[in-house]
Amino acid sequence: MSEETPTYAARLAAAIAASQGPVLAVTGAGVSAASGIRTYRGKEPDAVWRQHDVSMATVATWQRDPVDQLAWYLERFAAVDTAKPNQGHFALAKIERHCLERGPGFQLVTQNIDTLHEQAGSRKMIKVHGTGDRLRCGRPGCVLGAPTGSLARAGIEVDAFRDAPGPETLPRCPECDTPLRVHVLFFDEYYSDHDDYRYAEVETVAVEAGMMLFVGTSFAVGVTSLLLQAGAARQIPMFSIDPGGPRLPPGLPVEVMTAPAEDLLPEVEELLRR
Repeated sequence: MSEETPTYAARLAAAIAASQGPVLAVTGAGVSAASGIRTYRGKEPDAVWRQHDVSMATVATWQRDPVDQLAWYLERFAAVDTAKPNQGHFALAKIERHCLERGPGFQLVTQNIDTLHEQAGSRKMIKVHGTGDRLRCGRPGCVLGAPTGSLARAGIEVDAFRDAPGPETLPRCPECDTPLRVHVLFFDEYYSDHDDYRYAEVETVAVEAGMMLFVGTSFAVGVTSLLLQAGAARQIPMFSIDPGGPRLPPGLPVEVMTAPAEDLLPEVEELLRR
């Protein structure tokens, strides 16, 4: 634990207690790193986008080669499916309960597609980039496709595809026989493309939040840009927990706390209980 962690925890706990609106927590891949899930844009050599081209996560790739794309995602999901929540996830769920029961309200917006927040007990949550435990039809307008449909991955037979990836074994939509795709936001899609991303709710909480807490995010996606701009315009307290140090453009009014979330957040939660 960093020598700064108790001081960071005291400042965060005080800001949460003093918040004049809902506490908005925004998590990225870094919050799940302690659970063994690779980050996307972290400084680690095995960060996903250091090893793979981002074009893998595009509609264009799905249309050109759905077999290769789905095989790639299922390989990643295999590691994600066995991961367990760490103390950072559990602490955020407890902070949520505290804020909803005694404080100013709470909203979690996660960029992560794992299910660790849910497993840890988070309930007031928006998964703005989709979720890895569901698939959807690749044909827009299908009842199981965008903009409203999806189905649980656990209910789809994928073993034959894992064993021998190919067009013949590619899982298909039970409604229209179109190949299924992962239920995540691709780089060449929009947040408005599926109702499950709940982007309108993110826009609402951006102008209602009393403070913002970013945890383990690289600030490289559209949703974090929206929130940073909204928070700066309204001059509300903003914090970023990132043991790797600041990754923000200079001049933004965000206090960066260089401590592991799995150490710092439990300290914050304990202070809130006192």
